[in-house]
Amino acid sequence: MAKPTQIQLSHGGGGREMAELIGKLFFDAFDNPILRKEEDAAALNLNGATAFTTDSFTVAPLFFQGGNIGKLAIAGTVNDLAMMGAEPQYLSCGFIIEEGFELEQLKTIVNSMAAELQKSGAKIVCGDTKVVPKGCADGLFINTTGVGRIVKPGISVSAIQPGDAVILSRDIGRHGAAILTAREGLELDSELTSDCATLWPVVERLIAANLDIHAMRDATRGGIAAVLNEWSKAANVGIDIEEKNIPVCDEVRGVCELYGFEPWDLANEGTFVIALPQQAAEAAVEIMLRFCGCQDATIIGTVSDAHAGKVVLQSPWGSKRYLELPQGELLPRIC
Repeated sequence: MAKPTQIQLSHGGGGREMAELIGKLFFDAFDNPILRKEEDAAALNLNGATAFTTDSFTVAPLFFQGGNIGKLAIAGTVNDLAMMGAEPQYLSCGFIIEEGFELEQLKTIVNSMAAELQKSGAKIVCGDTKVVPKGCADGLFINTTGVGRIVKPGISVSAIQPGDAVILSRDIGRHGAAILTAREGLELDSELTSDCATLWPVVERLIAANLDIHAMRDATRGGIAAVLNEWSKAANVGIDIEEKNIPVCDEVRGVCELYGFEPWDLANEGTFVIALPQQAAEAAVEIMLRFCGCQDATIIGTVSDAHAGKVVLQSPWGSKRYLELPQGELLPRIC
């Protein structure tokens, strides 16, 4: 009998087909001693302060320039841990797969997850697979939950202080623009790719340099506009940003002009913002510039004790305006 080329309901039924799917695909890709024990729960040995996060991924389309839902699911959860100064250690992974989903596509996604895990050293140690009837899901949804050992305590929005420098790791808006162009079938003269990437390697070096990092956050949904507004309100400070210092590639700028978006509102999946004392800012930027994806790292502004709870954006021509939180549903299912 020919082997199936698509996911069937039996792949989630607990029988032979499910055992083969888990054993020959998931276990081979995510192989590690904890996972191989095949227990109902992973037994972990956690020491000291631990960060814990979860995220679900429903991005459409599943494949886009620069990544796919699998790479995104690993990078997204690992990055949340990294932003808390935590070394990513263990992840769980849950798959909800629609009946009829192509097995080759699933293999591609799972292999990309395995490759992304290697960049942080994290391991998938438990998981779950569900198959739903055709029409009950849009191909594939993934949930990942992660835990990590906090190696740099005290990184928190509450630590932000007036006088801090605000650093942006790279050019913005790539993920949102890449998803939009893939969804709309828009062809550009030059190749626009998502910034989807694991941030732990660069964060690890920043921590190793013993910099006094006050806060970090990856600028996902809502872009840097959301991050800066959340920080200003939570820390009750003002934040002053120089628009000319915000790096935006030509492709993203063109997409924004075409669809009426602002680049600072668009989602990113491998871009983060740091707040730390001014005297440490240049050293932080110097470290970041050594890493792939951070070639445009730069200081974009400062934290102020004026206009608390507001972000002020200064244009290249000297005018100022409040940078507000994005409103409405800019791009559904961005991650």
